[in-house]
Amino acid sequence: MKLGIIGAMDVEVATLKANMTEKTETTVAGSVYCEGILEGLPVVVVQCGIGKVNAALCVQALCSQFAVTHIVNTGIAGSLDKDLDIGDFVISRDAIYHDFTCAALNPAYVTGQIPGFPVRNFPADENLVKLAYAAADSLQAGHAKIGTVASGDQFVGQKEQKEKIIADTGALCTEMEGAAIAHGAWKNGIPFVVIRAISDKADDSAEMDYPTFEAMAAEKCALVTRAMAKALTKM
Repeated sequence: MKLGIIGAMDVEVATLKANMTEKTETTVAGSVYCEGILEGLPVVVVQCGIGKVNAALCVQALCSQFAVTHIVNTGIAGSLDKDLDIGDFVISRDAIYHDFTCAALNPAYVTGQIPGFPVRNFPADENLVKLAYAAADSLQAGHAKIGTVASGDQFVGQKEQKEKIIADTGALCTEMEGAAIAHGAWKNGIPFVVIRAISDKADDSAEMDYPTFEAMAAEKCALVTRAMAKALTKM
């Protein structure tokens, strides 16, 4: 097994890289891929940058150039669920685009539906979901949920945005990379899971909450990812 780990920002991957051994670095298309051992497991960790295209590029490099067998996306997100507070976790059952629409082409196309694709929501690997949930629950019992992650190239910081995404997707949280990573992994036939720690409420308070809680949420998500890597060494 060789695990690819993707985070959008440095704060989301710095702790992971600091805890790796036997590290080597390779730059591909401007992104630095750190290959080594994490909790006894061979991994490749990369900071992809913010947004869907950056995320998709890194997925393809992990698959084509580093031959990973599984992918984990770790990071932070805004809550779309009233029961999910800052610091809580979302583990992806699946992921969907909240900003993709072809309704003008055909009213039958709903938000997130890509014409010609057999899926609208990209399904995460069931075993990885179970491992990620167990790791999150062991860190903070009762503060993790499994559900849909919604992604788009926009920071959601207004109540109207939030309500539309909930209505369109039924997602538990919103962020900017997960669905693109899910999409790329699905296309390559690679098992994946998205792990998110809540950093803000994705509403009018987001601008205030985000700088305060970003680092805390990212660190907690890194701890879950490390625990998951350790569990994978036993498989």
